[in-house]
Amino acid sequence: MFKLQINGRAYQADVDSDTPLLWVLRDNLGLVGTKYGCGIAQCGACTVHLDGEATRSCALPVSAIGKSKVTTIEGLSANGTHPVQKAWDKIDVPQCGYCQAGQIMTAAALLKRNPKPTQAEIDDTMTGNLCRCGTYHRIREAVKLASETISTTSVPSKAPKTK
Repeated sequence: MFKLQINGRAYQADVDSDTPLLWVLRDNLGLVGTKYGCGIAQCGACTVHLDGEATRSCALPVSAIGKSKVTTIEGLSANGTHPVQKAWDKIDVPQCGYCQAGQIMTAAALLKRNPKPTQAEIDDTMTGNLCRCGTYHRIREAVKLASETISTTSVPSKAPKTK
């Protein structure tokens, strides 16, 4: 029996220790936002956050989770208001949508680590996530838009000094 912290909630999963986290999420816990793509941690469709870091869940055995906190696309925000999700909507990124949860989770981890990435940093990070529809230009645009939103909302305004 594995005790897991997922999206701020405690779960238990009675699975074999080598069961990939992806299948625990989808088949045992009903959290189906995380998608199966390749099964070898190459495409990024299965990306979740493990203690805030983008992690491929299809190749991560549940026994490796330990006390780490897992965040899935369902836990990124309660109602789709994370800046990356809002940017995805504004730019109209998805075509088929299959890879988008993984794309969003990768982008959110990047912006948490680096709220003001350069275009090269965005490209380097997002290149590891595949999109069969080829919406890469919209993905890059949405990550950039989200970074601008995060940058403007996270910087405290300076009030003028009064005498």
